Amino acid sequence: MRLAFMGTPDFAVPSLAELIASGHEIVAVFSQPPRPKGRGQKLTPSPVHAFAEAMGLPVFTPESMKAPEAIETFVSLDLDAACVVAYGQILKPAVLEAPRLGCFNLHGSLLPRWRGAAPIQRAIMAGDRETGVQIMRMSEGLDEGAILLSEILPIQPDDTAASLAERMSMVGATLWTRALAAIERGGVTETPQTGEPTYAKKITPAEARIDWTRPAAEIDCHIRGLSPFPGAWFEASGPDGPVRVKALLSCLSSEGAGEPGELLEGGLVIACGDGAVRLLRVQREGKAQSSPADFLNGFALPLGTILG
Repeated sequence: MRLAFMGTPDFAVPSLAELIASGHEIVAVFSQPPRPKGRGQKLTPSPVHAFAEAMGLPVFTPESMKAPEAIETFVSLDLDAACVVAYGQILKPAVLEAPRLGCFNLHGSLLPRWRGAAPIQRAIMAGDRETGVQIMRMSEGLDEGAILLSEILPIQPDDTAASLAERMSMVGATLWTRALAAIERGGVTETPQTGEPTYAKKITPAEARIDWTRPAAEIDCHIRGLSPFPGAWFEASGPDGPVRVKALLSCLSSEGAGEPGELLEGGLVIACGDGAVRLLRVQREGKAQSSPADFLNGFALPLGTILG
């Protein structure tokens, strides 16, 4: 089939690789424009952009797919279908209707649960036991299209957003070959979404701060769901004033109890509103990630310290 691929982050790269390996003709790749990155703020292409260029594919990076020139370019490609994975832009009807067979999206949840921008993070933060990847026909509404293929994945107790996303991206990539074959021969069943939708809104900086008054189970999910980005954080008192610390991995702890935010015995164990969490990997602002032992040795926090 004559395809365009539209995607931006690492999550989308396995899907593009699978489509290339399956022998489809990828006539164009669309990705978000290069963005400043790192200390030097050098313009850096997205993971999909970099991979596509390495594979010798033409890449388009319009600032907006709503722009008339971007739509004109897309329509002129004379596509059979477009495969979309975490592209990060809204597609207008003129784009959705241009390919002969339509535009199809790989989404990282079991729709209609977690429509929107951050389904993987929100599923972990909510304490969901399972999630999935689905290929759907795209429509004008936000993730409202009919479902073609699904694969359910369990969410493990130690999953972070990064570890879960990696598994989901690999499983999701394998769905494309089956979906496109069924679409091409007209034998695919498209199942409308049913049930009450929930929405995976973008993560805001304000909600990343840890509220130690919440139950430990909620805080553990909060930490893992925001790891590695943007990273759940708290404040600790340093010699030169408060220091922001990211908590990147945690688990529930049965050791002790105390005031919410109190540092307990047994390592980096923090009392919560109900129960306690053990932090397994942390990162001080401006420093590299560290183990709890290295963090405590370098920061000299006494037991009983109340973390903000």
